[in-house]
Amino acid sequence: MNKASINWNTFKATLLQHPGLDLQFQYADNKWVDAAYHITEIKQAQITSVDCGGVVNSWTEVIVQLYEPENSRQLRAMKVHKAMNIIDLVEKALPLNGDAIVKIEFGNAVFDARQLIPNGLLADDDNLIVDLRADTVQCKAIERGGSCGTGEKAKSELKNLAVAADACCTPGSGCC
Repeated sequence: MNKASINWNTFKATLLQHPGLDLQFQYADNKWVDAAYHITEIKQAQITSVDCGGVVNSWTEVIVQLYEPENSRQLRAMKVHKAMNIIDLVEKALPLNGDAIVKIEFGNAVFDARQLIPNGLLADDDNLIVDLRADTVQCKAIERGGSCGTGEKAKSELKNLAVAADACCTPGSGCC
């Protein structure tokens, strides 16, 4: 989970502040999702993981999927209020967690499909721009002040486990 993530409540509140603007998505520097895009689905995913320090982590993501049709070009993107109509329709069927991390799923012929995070939301004269960037991989153990298996404590624990395994799991011991 990226520290700079935008949650669903913040994302939606920003959209609600700018209903008349065109909703634009920038997926890389000077690269824009074509104005003919569709919001094809909104997913909610509960993630549960165990990190390298043995700690269980849990969070929720709301993933907005964008589809860019081939050979379909138009000058203006959908208005924010149209995106809100889609969101309202989704939320009638699936209540979305306001604290969930927002991700945008997108790909086209020159950009492999992936989940991106909104790096920022910027309103200018005519547009609400969602600046997308690749998410980063992080080690939760290091973020908690742990060692991620590279410190002395982790090495000695692994060494002790190896000694214990050698002592009990010898051929013919019946433990394997």
